[in-house]
Amino acid sequence: MRKYTRRDLLRLLTIGAGTMSLGRILTACGIKPTPVSPAPSPTFILPTNTLSPTASAPSPVATAGNTPLPMPDLVVVHGGEPEQLARQALAAFGGLQTFVPKEAKVVVKPNICVAYHTYEYAATTNPWLVGALVKMAFEAGASSVTVFDFPFGGTEEEAYAISGIADQVKAAGGKMIPMPDFKFIQTPIPQGISMKATHAFKDALDADILIDVPIAKHHSEAGLTLGMKNLMGLILNRGTVHVNLHQRIADLTTLFRPKLTVVDAIRILADHGPSGGSLKDVRKLDTVIVSPDIVAADSYATTLFDLKPESIGYIAAAARMGLGKSDLNSLRIREITVGT
Repeated sequence: MRKYTRRDLLRLLTIGAGTMSLGRILTACGIKPTPVSPAPSPTFILPTNTLSPTASAPSPVATAGNTPLPMPDLVVVHGGEPEQLARQALAAFGGLQTFVPKEAKVVVKPNICVAYHTYEYAATTNPWLVGALVKMAFEAGASSVTVFDFPFGGTEEEAYAISGIADQVKAAGGKMIPMPDFKFIQTPIPQGISMKATHAFKDALDADILIDVPIAKHHSEAGLTLGMKNLMGLILNRGTVHVNLHQRIADLTTLFRPKLTVVDAIRILADHGPSGGSLKDVRKLDTVIVSPDIVAADSYATTLFDLKPESIGYIAAAARMGLGKSDLNSLRIREITVGT
């Protein structure tokens, strides 16, 4: 177990003031995880529409032969390197330019929750996937691409470096920034049911396009960390969310509404999340899930843990609020295997 510094403990006390004790915050951060036992495969059959990717420039709607295919709701790509997975998934939507207009200010939000594990431990988003999305955003015509997260262990700078994400973002031409407290502004959540306001990070609110890039992993309290849970890294007082965790995660989703969710399932953390620490808990799947519907992306990702969407409270809450589709059988799902 990581030993917290005095600075870390003071920061956690500040975040949780008036809403929960330090002990409960530390539990929420994964200090006393409750395991969820994974199984190797989903328990039910998902609808698929396998498409062989081509090397040519993507069109707005993919084609099979001369027959246009409808735009998918969700794309799953298996069996390649991170950039291959991202490019082939987005090609099925017509490329990242389908979501990123010219001159857009883009924010890419990975999960960089801790400053003491490299990406192999599956607690943080794969750095090459993040770098690929930064590169592709510029190719689509973005004027700027900024990357940040608010770790609960260590400083932003430490977490950015140890995760490997800082190097890949820099190589792709993007900018990584810290998240100082003064840049979190009081923000109403008009559609919130349980959470009516929060201190949200200004740069995320000001972005033209938000791309949410969570890593799929076990979480001791929420069940799983996926796209919606990853949005908690955009607010200051995360302790307040734990008062009514699942509904408030759904409420936060109404505030940020990512344009695109890219779930990193290249390596997933099957147990002892969110911080992990043992390679025994990691499963290498070489998979990426992409959807403009964050509820759909999270719903499909549950199947990687042999769960169903309704078993995760915030997915069920978001579906009830009409924020997206959780019924996988109603979705147009396209599955692609790299090289086929």
